[in-house]
Amino acid sequence: MNAPVLLVLADSLAFHGPTRAEPANEPRLWPNVAASLLGGRAELLAGYGWTARHAWRALTHDPRIWSVMPTVDALVLGVGGMDTLPSPLPTALRELIPALRPDSVRRVVRRGYLAAQPALARTFARVLPGGGPVALPPALSVRYLESCRRAVTAIRPGIPVALMLPGVHRAPAYGYVHPGRPAAVRAMRQWASVVDVRTLDVSCLISDHIRSGQGNPDGIHYGWAGHQLVGRALAALLAPAVGYALGAGRDDGERMLGRDLGRD
Repeated sequence: MNAPVLLVLADSLAFHGPTRAEPANEPRLWPNVAASLLGGRAELLAGYGWTARHAWRALTHDPRIWSVMPTVDALVLGVGGMDTLPSPLPTALRELIPALRPDSVRRVVRRGYLAAQPALARTFARVLPGGGPVALPPALSVRYLESCRRAVTAIRPGIPVALMLPGVHRAPAYGYVHPGRPAAVRAMRQWASVVDVRTLDVSCLISDHIRSGQGNPDGIHYGWAGHQLVGRALAALLAPAVGYALGAGRDDGERMLGRDLGRD
């Protein structure tokens, strides 16, 4: 049996640990935890603050990933969560801040925006319909997720696709509010049900981990225990389909994972 390859398109939750960002091959990160339990490896394409739109652009513009595509056995869409975060300043304008010149102007604008963002997010959540603007509206998130799915499955038809639903946060940077999440989850679940994408409800896995302060002090990223929870759940979700795709029976795949997780 060949070792399965998981193509993971993700945001920084996939490579940031309890204190810092980690190299993509750090074995404790959830993509590598899942791939290891499945007897394979993960190919991670990710970035800080990536929305589904960033993943689509990377998928179509990064030639390094094109060489991996013919070997991919499963696609994991670990983007969409950052799309749901409050964005008091329109995303197009916010993403221009790093391009401001001279440097002194950029620093002043960035400090000012970061200082204002928590209060603005709380105010918008209280007074605006739907809680105010988010980094990417649900309809656009779904559109880009579907573009990623179609692009990969056009090259690797029949492989399983898994979507990680937006998690939760306790981030002071966002005023501890997250009003855009419910609408995004509904839209993603509806899309996933239509195109036969498996979903992993990350919030059920890491809510206690995040809210109890076991994760990163920023209130967004996971500690190592959180990475283990997500990685093991993702492996369990993909095991039957990946095993079947590789020639093992569905029951064989489930038994393999049960053995590795210590189950009977």
